Amino acid sequence: MEGGRALLRKAFPDHWSFLLGELALYAFVVLLVTGVYLTFYFRPSMDELVYDGSYLPLRGVRVSEAYASTLRISFDVRGGLLIRQIHHWSALLFASAIGVHLLRVFFTGAFRRPRELNWVIGVTLFSLALLEGFSGYSLPDDTLSGTGLRIAEGVLLSLPLVGSYLTFFVFGGDFPGHDVIPRLFTVHVLLVPGLLVALVGAHLTLVVVLKHTQWAGPGRTNRNVVGMPFFPQFMTRSAGLLFAVGGVMTVSAFLAEMNPIWRYGAYRPDVAGAGAQPDWYIGFIEGALRLMPAVETRVLGHTLSWNVLLPAVVLPGLMFAVLYAYPFAERWLDPEPGEHHLCDRPRNKPTRTALGVAGVTCYAVLLVAGGNDVIAFAFGISVNALTDVLRAALIVLPPLAFLLTRRLCLALQAHDRSRLLHGDATGRIDQSLDGGFEGRRRRVRPAEREVLLVRDAPVPPPAPAGAPRREQARAAASAWFYRDRAELPASERESERVAAVLTAPQHPSLPADRTPRPAAAGPLRRLLRAVTRRRRRGTGR
Repeated sequence: MEGGRALLRKAFPDHWSFLLGELALYAFVVLLVTGVYLTFYFRPSMDELVYDGSYLPLRGVRVSEAYASTLRISFDVRGGLLIRQIHHWSALLFASAIGVHLLRVFFTGAFRRPRELNWVIGVTLFSLALLEGFSGYSLPDDTLSGTGLRIAEGVLLSLPLVGSYLTFFVFGGDFPGHDVIPRLFTVHVLLVPGLLVALVGAHLTLVVVLKHTQWAGPGRTNRNVVGMPFFPQFMTRSAGLLFAVGGVMTVSAFLAEMNPIWRYGAYRPDVAGAGAQPDWYIGFIEGALRLMPAVETRVLGHTLSWNVLLPAVVLPGLMFAVLYAYPFAERWLDPEPGEHHLCDRPRNKPTRTALGVAGVTCYAVLLVAGGNDVIAFAFGISVNALTDVLRAALIVLPPLAFLLTRRLCLALQAHDRSRLLHGDATGRIDQSLDGGFEGRRRRVRPAEREVLLVRDAPVPPPAPAGAPRREQARAAASAWFYRDRAELPASERESERVAAVLTAPQHPSLPADRTPRPAAAGPLRRLLRAVTRRRRRGTGR
């Protein structure tokens, strides 16, 4: 009861950006509910049969059981097409909500100590969401999904030494084999959902244990959380968001057609659909494959297909490696090792924001390149010329975006400085007796002034003389990361208040003259001891 009361009264900050994670959570709930319904009717088999269902254009055609059961869900099961499209729309929302949530966490610095582990869990959830989406996208065995599996086969074959063996194992023989759909079905409905449920539970547990981040404002410090209690206010709003997500997904499925496999036809290894496009979350790999020139190397009797290995294996691996390592890299650069519970305004961290925008720009170019044939056809331009332009854009645009974003952040900081010094323009212009004109300005409100002044701006110390090269490199990198900023005018009192707001929480430590108690025998006894201590604190004993 004591633990339940503490949970029900836990404070959650009230800001729209914090709902992105809940959006992903409730999209996952809709995915689970609709996925269970679809599992009752889908048959994950590649055995062939003659289709005799309700869709007349395909009657008499030999198709796989997986394709026939998907058609049966779409045309013969009551509400099947609606549920199937809700499931697909929810999958797109799930992946996009996780991606945008990760961007919010990145640009606001919510991954910093002590939340590095939660960032790692979030990136793992995103990678599992991509795998879950691809495995479900491939199950109907239509021409579009079969083309994606053919690309996946080429990616596996590009792996040096083990590629052919791994491909034979995944597909159960030569492509397309007879085992890939049953194995993808097991991955899609059992393995990945189980991992997702476990990691979502761990993620939410860490959010509760580590407390929520919050934006700077009156009464908010680095040592507290100001917001609504979990029950009843936050729970009521969160339940409303759950029903809203389900309603929007249902309306989307009702109004917008999604993945009409009956138009694509059943997959045949000798057929590739024109203009085939994967879902957006896999589109960057498709774009990288299309932009990479055809380069192969013959080494010791083996062919290394760099045009497949680099864009489809090395590039995603590097992308996720950078995502996993970034919180620890920034922690290494931070000269202040304390905890951070206040969100950064992106303009106050120009280097981090510029790096994020450069990464998003690179991803956007690859995503556009994934549809270069459709774009070239729609606008009547040469696909080869468009590919060359996108190759140049992939090299030029990310560094350019980095420089422009960094300058823009510094310009916004300068604007904040101007507001603090001179106030905001009111739009009213007064004429003096000598004929001059002067615009009236008003002082920034105290609450907004505090928001502008509260920022974490560490000053990295230089490496002492004779320090190891590692320390010198760390000092140089930290100086490059934190050096550019506009100094904000603040009075002595305001500076003291900002320092008090940013002071990291101090955790109680064991006195030096006191020996630690032996650990409790088991988890139940440890829980009982913790609850007993909490009750004594509440009663004054």
